Amino acid sequence: MKKKPSARSARRPRSRAASAPVKRIAILTGGGDCPGLNAVIRGVVRAAILEHGWEVYGILDGYDGLLSTDRFRRLYSHDVRGLQMRGGTILGTSNRGNPLHYPLEKKGKIRYADVTGDIVRNLRAMGVDVLVAVGGDGTMKITQALFKKGVRVVGVPKTIDNDLDATDVTFGFNSAVSTATDAVDKLHTTAESHHRILVVEVMGRDSGWIALEAGIAGGADVILIPEIPFALDRICAHIEERKRRGSRFSIVVVAEGAYPAGGEKIYEKPPGAAGVPGRLGGVGKWTADKISLCTRLETRVVVLGHLQRGGMPTTFDRILATRFGVEAVNLIAWKKFGYMVCLRGRSIESVPIARAIKQIKRVSPRGQLVRAAEALGIELGRVH
Repeated sequence: MKKKPSARSARRPRSRAASAPVKRIAILTGGGDCPGLNAVIRGVVRAAILEHGWEVYGILDGYDGLLSTDRFRRLYSHDVRGLQMRGGTILGTSNRGNPLHYPLEKKGKIRYADVTGDIVRNLRAMGVDVLVAVGGDGTMKITQALFKKGVRVVGVPKTIDNDLDATDVTFGFNSAVSTATDAVDKLHTTAESHHRILVVEVMGRDSGWIALEAGIAGGADVILIPEIPFALDRICAHIEERKRRGSRFSIVVVAEGAYPAGGEKIYEKPPGAAGVPGRLGGVGKWTADKISLCTRLETRVVVLGHLQRGGMPTTFDRILATRFGVEAVNLIAWKKFGYMVCLRGRSIESVPIARAIKQIKRVSPRGQLVRAAEALGIELGRVH
């Protein structure tokens, strides 16, 4: 028996366009790739075809694929057979072009423009009744903008950073933490054998969920996250104290967005003009160099980078992504557009996309997870 929409959602007034029948839907995957995207695609395609008889089209390369009409691919049930175990996305993705702020060349100069109007026209030209967008904060902002322009949309949250506030967990996060934990596990033996300090840089632009959970699970001695600007002297003192107690090695896990107290985040490519985001990178090496200087101990750095995005999704992420995909189809059937599916406790629910993008989910500097790490003797570099 299918779950019915809540009485509150059922009372929402529907426009004529919103109540129009659904015959053809499209799905795209935007932003960075992560394990579980293919499982979402499988869930959407199977549920849409088998339960409703809708046509399903995949949009190639995220929102870039909607800037023309030649990157639509019809998807059938057999196209997604066994897809839940594959990493990446069969549709491809892109996190470079933002249609709300898209670079256009005119007379040798680059200017930025809102090209979402072109996307709306292309969706109509292809007869797409509803768009399912799978992505993180940036993708959801674009999706909400299209919703305001009359496009019937449904969102599915995706990010390995786990920083979307509207859902307890995003798929891809569990896989990324498992990969990072496995790396930390392996680095223990080489750090101990050579009596070295090993600094492991993991992803986490504005939130430190991966660093914190992988650090705790992998037995790190120091964890540095964006939510707690760190004091270098506390880190060095902690490492030197470990040495005095007979521990001749230490593992430091640092999120790419971590930064020293009174300092700034370290960029590989600084932010550009007109709101162009920069590319974080280098905090691992910076931290390793500073630790080496203050402790006189041999220090090495390992940057996991895109390794965290790759590979097969964990069982948890396969199930969560599949449930998200099926629930996205349910929202379409209920004409509940402008909503994003989410996990609340153990239940799959939904929330307006507009609410989902209001703020990102950060680690609480005084939360239970942080307190648990400190109770274990892990140094977070907190300035007291």
